[in-house]
Amino acid sequence: MNPVFAPVYLGRYTLTNRLVMAPMTRSRAAFDGTPGELSTEYYEQRASLGLIVTEGTQPSDDGQGYLMTPGIYAPEHVAGWRKITSAVHDKGGKIFIQLMHAGRMNHPDNTPHHRQGVAPSAIAPGAGMFTMAGMQDIPTPRALTTEEVRQTVADFRNAARSAIEAGADGIEIHGANAYLVQQFFAPSANTRTDEYGGSIENRARFAIEVASAIAEEIGADRTAIRLSPGTTIWGIDEGSEGPELYRYLVAELDKLGLAYLHIMHQGNEALLTDIRQLWHQSLIVNRPGRPREQIGTDVASGLADLEAYGQLVLANPDFVARLKTNAGMNAADHKTYYGGTAEGYTDYPALNL
Repeated sequence: MNPVFAPVYLGRYTLTNRLVMAPMTRSRAAFDGTPGELSTEYYEQRASLGLIVTEGTQPSDDGQGYLMTPGIYAPEHVAGWRKITSAVHDKGGKIFIQLMHAGRMNHPDNTPHHRQGVAPSAIAPGAGMFTMAGMQDIPTPRALTTEEVRQTVADFRNAARSAIEAGADGIEIHGANAYLVQQFFAPSANTRTDEYGGSIENRARFAIEVASAIAEEIGADRTAIRLSPGTTIWGIDEGSEGPELYRYLVAELDKLGLAYLHIMHQGNEALLTDIRQLWHQSLIVNRPGRPREQIGTDVASGLADLEAYGQLVLANPDFVARLKTNAGMNAADHKTYYGGTAEGYTDYPALNL
C-alpha cells in the first residue's frame, strides 16, 4: 500500500492519511472578504484528504492584495469560515486556515478601502496584477515603520485567534511565494536599516516573531508555516545568503515546537535534506507538477511526513479515492482558477463508487 494512506500525528491531531490539500487562491469570496456558500461546498468535497490548508486569507485590511480573497479578522469573516470548518469536520476532515499578508503584491483597486500596499521597503515588484479594470502595474508600496511591523505581528496574532474562533484546527503562516514574510527575507525587497533588515538574523526576525506570537496565542501545536526557499518570482531574490538564511530560520522555528513546516520545493535538494535534519516536527513537502506515479515517494524515503498537492486536488474532489483505486484524474481547467461561479470550482465530477 502507498505509504501516504497511513495515518500520521500532526501537532495535537491524528490525520487519517498523509495527503494534504495545498493552499490555492480561488478569488471567490465576497468583496468584503467573507467566504460564501460555494466555498463551504468546495472544501467539504475535499475533506477526505488528511489535511486541508485553505487559500491564503488576509489577517488585516493591509494584508489584502488580490480581488475577492477571504479575510479572517472581522466578525462576518469568522461566521463565514465557521460554516466551512463545520462542514469539513462533519466529513471527518481537518482544516488549517492559511494566513497570507500580500505585502507589496497589492493593487489598491482590489481592496475595499483602496489601500496602498505595505512592505519592508518602498520597492515595487515590477509585476502586473489583475483588477476589475484589467491588468495593471503594481504600484510602489509604502515602507512599514518599525512600529507598524510590530503591529503587523499583532494582526497575525489576532487573525489566528479569529481562525480558532471560526473552528479551524490551526493556522499556517504563508511565508512563501513572494508575499510579505518572504519579502522580509529578500534583499531585493528589504533594504531596511532597523532590526528587521540587513543581517540574516534581522531578515528572519519578522517570520520568527509572527510564529512566536501565534504559537503563544493558540498553541504551538496548532501553528504552522509554509516556506519556499529559492523563489524568484515577482522581483524576489534572496541572494547568495538565501540557503543559509533558511537553515538559520528553520533551526530557530524548530525551537517553537510548531505543528508542521510546509516546504514548497524549488529544486535545491541539498537544502531540503538539511531542512529535514534541522526540523524535528512534521514536515510537509509540496513539489509543484509532481507526476501521479511519484506520489508517496517522499514519504517512503523519509524525506517528508506528508505530501501536499494542489492542481490534482483542485480538479479531483475525491483525490484520495482515485489514488486508492488507480482511477483516472480530471484535468484542471486553468481558465476557471480565479473568480467566477461553481464552474471549475465545485462542479468537477467525482467517481461513482
